[in-house]
Amino acid sequence: MDDDEPLDSETQDKTEAELARQSSEEALYCEAGAPLAVEKEKLIQEDSETDLEIEDSEKFFTTGQKELYLEACKVVGVVPAFYFIRNMEEPRMNLNHHGLGPEGIKAIAIALVSNTSVVTLEVADNNIMAKGVLSLMEMLRENYYIQEMNISENDLGFEGARIISAFLQRNTSSLTSLQLSGNNFKEESAEQLCQALSTNHQIKSLDLSHNQLSDKGGEYLGQMLALNIGLQSLDLSWNHFHTLGAVALCNGLRANVTLQKLALSMNGFGNEGAAALGEVLRFNNSLSYLDVSSNNIGNEGISRISRGLESNECLRVLNLFLNPMNIEGAVLLVLAIKRNPKSKMEDLDISNVLVTEQFTKTLEGVYAIHPQLDVVYKVVQGALIKNTYLLWTNPMRQILNYTEQQQMTVMDFFRRLNPTGSMKMTVGEFRKAMVQHKKVHVNLFQIRYLIKKMKDKTGMVDFSLLM
Repeated sequence: MDDDEPLDSETQDKTEAELARQSSEEALYCEAGAPLAVEKEKLIQEDSETDLEIEDSEKFFTTGQKELYLEACKVVGVVPAFYFIRNMEEPRMNLNHHGLGPEGIKAIAIALVSNTSVVTLEVADNNIMAKGVLSLMEMLRENYYIQEMNISENDLGFEGARIISAFLQRNTSSLTSLQLSGNNFKEESAEQLCQALSTNHQIKSLDLSHNQLSDKGGEYLGQMLALNIGLQSLDLSWNHFHTLGAVALCNGLRANVTLQKLALSMNGFGNEGAAALGEVLRFNNSLSYLDVSSNNIGNEGISRISRGLESNECLRVLNLFLNPMNIEGAVLLVLAIKRNPKSKMEDLDISNVLVTEQFTKTLEGVYAIHPQLDVVYKVVQGALIKNTYLLWTNPMRQILNYTEQQQMTVMDFFRRLNPTGSMKMTVGEFRKAMVQHKKVHVNLFQIRYLIKKMKDKTGMVDFSLLM
């Protein structure tokens, strides 16, 4: 066939369609590829374009999520994560332990810029480093749907902390929960993050556990807590806070009015740090959960915490497991709760303390005043004390027998425990209602079983979970 010979109509249509498709793909490569080739050493200004933007708005809306991601993978040179493709319309995206690396997370960030489904993004243990976290922060400047992000165990170091800090100071996303556990953060990283959180009040939950924050980091965190009015949950467990850091942290806590949950286990507060915590508990009106397990706190420190409990009206959970206290410290704690008629304490964990028969009798008197309370301790000494576990029966059998007699459903039984008639109660309210029920007699071990079955992720007893 001569070169000048005209094509038939059908052949010409196919040729034009193919050329149009190739032109479309090349345009997408250019739009995504040009900025991807530029490595930036710091976050760019608010009014400038980011690495992840696509200039052609028409192409942005017509290109599907899957196609956009696959093209991004080609540009950055990574194998697509098919789990991401299969779940990109789900609210929770769990990409933990996928070996993504900085380039893999960059491709995912490009796709997430326009994603409106994912609310929770988990990318822990992917070795994304500072380069990868830069892509994520740039993505969050455009995506206003992601609210929770887990970037734990990614070796972010100081540079990663600096990038996150610069982003947090802008307050430009919907992010409220940030997990940064195990990222090799030291004092300099703490300083960066605390500078941002002193002015950012949008982050409600922050996890900095399993890092290398020591006393200087405790000073930065204390200064931040004195100014922050947004944080509700803070996890600082498995760090290196000792006396100086503990006292500085507590000084900040005394001025804080919003923090509700604080995890400090596996540090080194000691008795002096415990004394500072006791002062916090005397005046604090927001903390409801406090975990200071394994902090080298002896009876001296426990006595100072007990003084705080005598006047505290908001703490519900106190974990003191694996501290070098004994029966004397245990008695101080329960008597402090007994002396406080406004105590809200629901759970006290001293499960490494071996108590006596006399302690259990004292505890019965405390339970009479505070039926919402449950104290977990080590196996009781003395042959005269009956082992409650041997007498344990499934409490649901007792509840079923009662509901059959009353011609009601099990769900109706639980709903009637709640004065509001709703499907959820706090642990303490549920425990108190079960203890005081006149027809169904269950012990604390049986109530613990029910709570375990019905406790949701927020710490509430949810009756619907039993079904």
